[in-house]
Amino acid sequence: MEFQRILFRTNKHNRYSITALVGAILSRIDIDVIESKSISDILQYPVEGTVVAYSFMSFDIDIVKVEVQELKKHGYIIIAGGPHATALPQETLKIGFDYVFTGDGEENIVRFLLGERPENRIFDGISKRINLDEYPAICEKKKLFMPLEISRGCPFNCGYCQTPRLAGKIVRHRSIEQIVEYEKISVKYGKTIARFITPNAFGYGSKNGVTPNLEAIDELLYKVKATGVTEIYFGTFPSDVRPESVTDEVLKIIKKYVNHDYIVIGAQSGSNRILEKIQRGHTVEKVEEALEILAQNGFYAKVDFIFGFPFETKEDVEETFKFIEKIVKKYNAKIHAHTFMPLPGTPLWNVGPGILKNYHYKFLGTLASQGILDGYWTTQEELARKVVSQKIE
Repeated sequence: MEFQRILFRTNKHNRYSITALVGAILSRIDIDVIESKSISDILQYPVEGTVVAYSFMSFDIDIVKVEVQELKKHGYIIIAGGPHATALPQETLKIGFDYVFTGDGEENIVRFLLGERPENRIFDGISKRINLDEYPAICEKKKLFMPLEISRGCPFNCGYCQTPRLAGKIVRHRSIEQIVEYEKISVKYGKTIARFITPNAFGYGSKNGVTPNLEAIDELLYKVKATGVTEIYFGTFPSDVRPESVTDEVLKIIKKYVNHDYIVIGAQSGSNRILEKIQRGHTVEKVEEALEILAQNGFYAKVDFIFGFPFETKEDVEETFKFIEKIVKKYNAKIHAHTFMPLPGTPLWNVGPGILKNYHYKFLGTLASQGILDGYWTTQEELARKVVSQKIE
């Protein structure tokens, strides 16, 4: 084999994807796999027999560029995957990467380490998707654990989101048997809180990723509970729930098992014009309907909103503010704020960065002071400008 070791450049944004890739590699190949938190860590290893792997988002591109230039000076082979590489594979090669992996990376990174080299230097994980059951959700060998990925892919086409481009529009589900097995292993190592990664928790097991499969969700949570976990979180971070998937029936099922009284709902705007513009696929009325059903079943909502779309009007913003005030008062909702970031490969990539006005800051500041809002909207405004400024022509 060409390589004796693979070094993953880790950061707070890619720890879940790195765990999945490490698990995939070690389930197939006997090779040293090392997580490196800085470029200085990487430079301690010899160039010969080493490949360095990056999985990164677009707002990390400035740091990645600097590090790649330094690593290339020393002669390292460097590969890239993740959201940015999937959206802009040719541009990622231009940065200095030797090979780029798009879409699902598990199978292709194994093929790379076994010697496969495509002529165009791009591994295609988009046209051929993996079966989640064929690769582990954790890495027991290195004791790497994370919330279990139970579904991958999203059937929607939200204009700001990279998920359907990165993971595909056909939703794939990990089997209950596999999920339960990984939970048993996690519990053995003292990881007794069950959380899940999925674009839409209430879509687990469904054919379309939206309509709840009540039997599958009930069986999943029942069997996970039986593994010895002490707490179950379903429909909370690091996943959320589409408003269309909130039904009386599914809430009655999850209430038997979960250790939380809230559900994270993606609303994104209180203006139907903006919801249509960003291709969100639901209306403001559908969001309120979901909150009403939650309230009837003893849950409240933590609701995601995106602010600063370049094409929104003052009237759109005022509609959103009024909607937020309404759901806070009527449904005891909490708000999670984001600033719009144009991401490559998405329909809204070229509309410009999100910009918050004084009235945004005033309204959001008031909510924050009342303890009903959180989020990183100020940081995201800076990141939005950074992403746009780093475009590679």
